[in-house]
Amino acid sequence: MAGLIEAIDVKRKMYFELEGVPYHCLDKEISTPTARGGQTLVRLKMRNLLTRAVFDKTFKADEKFKEPDLEDVEATFLYSDNDGAYFLDQTSFETLQLNNEMLGDALDWLLEGTAVQIEKFEGNPIGLQLPIHVELVVKETEPGFKGDTATGVTYKPATLETGAVVQVPAFVKEGDKIKVAPETKEFAGRV
Repeated sequence: MAGLIEAIDVKRKMYFELEGVPYHCLDKEISTPTARGGQTLVRLKMRNLLTRAVFDKTFKADEKFKEPDLEDVEATFLYSDNDGAYFLDQTSFETLQLNNEMLGDALDWLLEGTAVQIEKFEGNPIGLQLPIHVELVVKETEPGFKGDTATGVTYKPATLETGAVVQVPAFVKEGDKIKVAPETKEFAGRV
C-alpha cells in the first residue's frame, strides 16, 4: 500500500491523493499561529490532475494524504479526431486515448511521431507532458526587411505547420524549421 504524506510535508511539484483524486502541488504556504494552542495551517495551491482545475485549499498540518498511483509512460503521437488524440505506448505497444479536455492546447505542438510522456492514474491515461522544445516548420509569416539580423529584437507573428501562432524574430522566414517551447509558446531558435 502507498504511504501517507502529512500536509506539512507536501512540497512544491509533489503529487498527492485527496478523496480518490490525484493533485499536483503548485505552491505551499505555512501559517504558524501566534496564540498558544493554535494549529499550524498549510495552504496549498494545487491542480486537480483529472479536471486540470487549479485552486487553493487550507489543511491542518497533520492531515494526511495518500501517495497517488501515478505513472508516466513514454508514448508517441499517432493522430487525432473529434473524440481526442491517440498515442502509442512505447513499452506495451497499446494505443492510449486522451479526450479533448485532457489535451488542452497540446495539439498545437504535436506532429505524427512526436515523443511525449502520458500521465496515468490507476492505469488510465489522464494527461500528457509535452517535450521541452518541439521543432516545427513556419508555414506563414511576413517577409523580413533588409537589415534584419539575428541580433534584432523585432518580432512578428508566424503560423506553424500545426496551426499554432507564435512570435518569431524578424529574420525567420516561411519554410524555416524552428524550435519552440510549448509551455511558454516562445521561439527558442532555428534548427
